[in-house]
Amino acid sequence: MRIHARHMLMGHNWVSDALVTSADGKIASINLGVQPASQDHRVDILLPALANLHSHTFQRAMAGMTEVRAAGKESFWTWRDLMYRFLNHLTPDHYEAIAALAFMEMQEAGFASVGEFHYVHQQLGGAPYDDLAELSARVFSAASDTGIGLTHLPVLYTHGGVNQEPLSGGQLRFANDVEGFLKLHEACVSQMGHLPEDSNLGIAPHSLRATSPGDLTQVLEATPSGPVHIHIAEQTREVDEVQAKLGARPVEWLLDHVEVDTRWCLVHATHMSDAETAALAQSGAVAGLCPITEANLGDGAFSGPKFLEHGGAFGVGSDSNVRISVAEELRTLEYSQRLRDMQRNLMIKRAGSVGQALYLGAAKGGAQALGRASGEIKVGLWADLVALDQNRPSLCALRPDQFLDGFCFAGGNDLVTDCWSAGRHMVKDGLHVRREAILSRYRSAMSDLVSAL
Repeated sequence: MRIHARHMLMGHNWVSDALVTSADGKIASINLGVQPASQDHRVDILLPALANLHSHTFQRAMAGMTEVRAAGKESFWTWRDLMYRFLNHLTPDHYEAIAALAFMEMQEAGFASVGEFHYVHQQLGGAPYDDLAELSARVFSAASDTGIGLTHLPVLYTHGGVNQEPLSGGQLRFANDVEGFLKLHEACVSQMGHLPEDSNLGIAPHSLRATSPGDLTQVLEATPSGPVHIHIAEQTREVDEVQAKLGARPVEWLLDHVEVDTRWCLVHATHMSDAETAALAQSGAVAGLCPITEANLGDGAFSGPKFLEHGGAFGVGSDSNVRISVAEELRTLEYSQRLRDMQRNLMIKRAGSVGQALYLGAAKGGAQALGRASGEIKVGLWADLVALDQNRPSLCALRPDQFLDGFCFAGGNDLVTDCWSAGRHMVKDGLHVRREAILSRYRSAMSDLVSAL
C-alpha cells in the first residue's frame, strides 16, 4: 500500500507531500517532500484514524425507536426498559447483520477499530447456546466482513442490581457467573483465531451494579493481561446505590479496591467528585467518553477540564450507536463543557487548536483503551488511517493547523474519503467497499425483526 498525502498530521505537526507505505498491516515507511507516483493512492489530508472505544452494536437497530415521550419522567432507566423488550426478538442472524452495519458506518465515519462491549450471550430466557460464544462469533463474522479492527470485550453480568438481585426479563440474555464467563472467554480465544492479527480480546465486568466485589476479583485474577473495561458512574442513581451498598462512590471504591492502571477503561465516569476526577486521571486509566449517547440518555457532562488538568487520558465511543460520527462525538464533548461552564474552548490544556487537541487526545486514549498499537502515524504502528477531502466547504478555506477545527466543529462524515484498518482499505470515495451487500442484509434482518416487534 502506498498513500500520498498533500497534508498529513505526524505527531502534533503538519507536513506536506508525504508518502506512507505499509506492509503486513503496519506502517512500513514515511517519506516527506516527495511527489506522487502513478501507483500511489492520492489523498488530500491524512490523519491517524481513531479507535471507537465503546460500542454495543445491537443497539444500532433501536435508533429512532426511543424518542417518544411517555407519561412520567423519561430517563436512562425508561430507555433501558425498551432495550430489554427489544432483546426479546433478537436472533443471531439479526445480531450479525446489525453489527456489520454498525461497523461499516464506523469506518465510513473515520473509526478504524472498535471495542465491542458485548453483553448479549444467551438465548431468550437465559438458556445458553450450544456454542457458548455463538453471539460473539457473530460479532467476529461482522468484523471479518467489514474489515474493522476488533477488540472484543465479553461482559460479565451476574446480578440485576447492586444488592445482587436476580436477573429478570431481558437481562437473562446477559447472564453469566464467573465460571460461565471464563468458559465463554476461552471459547472466544479459540474462535478469534481466524481474525486478522490486529484483533484483540479483553474483558468487561459490566459495572459495580452487575458484578460483586468477589466476582470482580476472581475474573481479574483469571485474566491478568489485556484490556479491562467497566461502566461506571453514568447515572446519579447508580452513584447513590453503590455508595449505599459499598460505602463509597463508584470510582472512589474501584480505585481504592482494585489496581486500576493503563489497561483499564472506565466508561462514562460522568458523575465524579473533584477528588475522584484527579485520582482517575493519575491512575493512567482511560476515561471512555460517549458524548452523543450520554446526551441522548440525559446522563450529564463529564468533568473534562479538571480531568485534563491532572493529566487524564480520554477516548470516545459510539456506545448505543444512535448516531455514528467521529466529528460529532468530539464536537458534542466540547460543547457539553461549554454549555455547563458557559465558556469556550475548554478541552485543551494550553493555547492552540481545540479540534486538534480533541482529536489527538482521543486518538491516543482510544488506542490505549483497545490495547492497539495505533493512534498516530508512525513506523511500526498499525496502518489505521483516515483521509479527508480538503475541497469540501468545511475545509477549503482553512490552513492545515485549522483542519481539525473545521472537521470537529463544522464538518461531518461527508468529509471522510478513505479509511484503512490495519492497512485494509475498506472505505474508498466515502463509501465502504461492501456497502451494498451489508445494507441489503441489514434491511432484510430489520424487516424480519420489526414484524416480530
